[in-house]
Amino acid sequence: MDIKTDVLIIGSGIAGLFAAIKIAEFAEVVVVTKKEKTESNTNYAQGGIASVMSSEDSFETHVKDTLTAGAGLCNAKMVNIMVKEGPDRIRDLIELGAEFTLKNGKLDLVREGGHSVPRIVHAKDLTGKEIERALIDKVNSFNNIRLIENSLAIDLITEHNVLKLKEGPLSNRNCWGAYVMRGESKEVIKIAAKATVLATGGLGQVYWHTTNPAIATGDGFAMAYRAGARIGNMEFIQFHPTSLYNPNKKNNNNSNAFLISEAVRGFGAILRTKDGNPFMERYDERKDLAPRDIVARAIDNELKKSGEDCVYLDITHLPAKNIIDKFPNIYSICKNYGIDITKEWIPVVPAAHYACGGIVVDEFGRTSLKGLYACGEVSMTGVHGANRLASNSLLEAIVFSFRASKNIREFLRNYPSDIPEIPGWDDSGALTSDEKVLITHSIKEVKQIMWDYVGIVRSNQRLLRAEKRVHNLYTENEELYKKTKVFEEILELRNLITCAHMIIKSAKMRKESRGLHYTIDFPETLEAHLASDTIIQNLHP
Repeated sequence: MDIKTDVLIIGSGIAGLFAAIKIAEFAEVVVVTKKEKTESNTNYAQGGIASVMSSEDSFETHVKDTLTAGAGLCNAKMVNIMVKEGPDRIRDLIELGAEFTLKNGKLDLVREGGHSVPRIVHAKDLTGKEIERALIDKVNSFNNIRLIENSLAIDLITEHNVLKLKEGPLSNRNCWGAYVMRGESKEVIKIAAKATVLATGGLGQVYWHTTNPAIATGDGFAMAYRAGARIGNMEFIQFHPTSLYNPNKKNNNNSNAFLISEAVRGFGAILRTKDGNPFMERYDERKDLAPRDIVARAIDNELKKSGEDCVYLDITHLPAKNIIDKFPNIYSICKNYGIDITKEWIPVVPAAHYACGGIVVDEFGRTSLKGLYACGEVSMTGVHGANRLASNSLLEAIVFSFRASKNIREFLRNYPSDIPEIPGWDDSGALTSDEKVLITHSIKEVKQIMWDYVGIVRSNQRLLRAEKRVHNLYTENEELYKKTKVFEEILELRNLITCAHMIIKSAKMRKESRGLHYTIDFPETLEAHLASDTIIQNLHP
């Protein structure tokens, strides 16, 4: 059954839910989420939210730390907006019921890599989970928010889907909702909306090793690209330097690696090689508190030199009680793997963690398509530049989803006319596929290609090889996609291939090493005044 609403939100992480709560104050909202409402990248965020919440900190210092981490590519205007509006949004979360860790009656602020002072608001080491709990409780209290779970958005609805409007110019394109596949029934419905918010999270599953949940297949990035939206800086994929290394998964797809939070290093943990030597001092004067790109490359280099499978994070020199109190979840998970982190070093390897690029948006979350907004990891506000500062992601999500909600109020108030007649989904003549082995094999192949050739260290030759392999996968999958009825795996593969294509295309455009993009063919970083964003667009959607 087709649905019509004021605002469609795709995704139920912090950006999607926070936007839904704010928009529900003045409009009808439908939230489509891929799995259960609690499953999102937000839910896996351990560290916390960076914000200026003490007199020992300042907006200027937070801005400076963010710009430094961003390696000359941050949008200073957007950084200032995020930093200055951050404290109010933290207070909003507290008012909505989020219970953050306190110390002597005040927020217990901790320090993470790249931050010059303690400014991380957290709920032990399960911050994301606590925020999700509070937001879902609030969402459930609204009668005008409809939550549709276990459903996967297929494509955005634009002029491309309306025969008489199909040839309209890309510069004047609208978004009117999305086609969505409902759960187990596989029925495809159209959800028509005056405004659509993409809050679909990340794309970590495009890589063999990632800290992201299984749902992070880049759906929002891919849908926006196929619809003709402008996409920026896709080459900047942040590899979290410290995911838990599980030797039992060495020969399998370690696609859901457990993240050992940045806050562990902020608390005093030291990175060591197998023989016990600390090594970060050889790479950066900030040692173990250097930004993630530097730490990930350092670990990658140490592993290549030694031939070992992992390095180690050592926190055993600190009091056991303090460790368990500060990181109860990490302690418990590691204990399940047979590692007592109060007595033993934690084996760690880098894993794909966060996309700093995405759908290009302005200060109100507006994309290049009218009526389409993007918030959270799927967007590119410019605050992260070439490398995200730890714990700025949740802050970006709430600041810009709040701003998007304010703009949507005005957008709906001045909406020019009704939505045009949109055709329903047509899969007549399509067959049910019995070739799922082709899909699962292709998913593994794209992940391996990206891990081997478009990972922490890149080269022209590796990118060229990846481009050819991914193009072959695209051709094969599109042929299968066009003749079969849709199902989850083929949709996710289609999105993974599209994201891989965008990352490779952007990486080939950047003729320098900057932040998270390091290439042996251009090892130097250009002067800051020469830095520019890499913008790509599907010109024939």
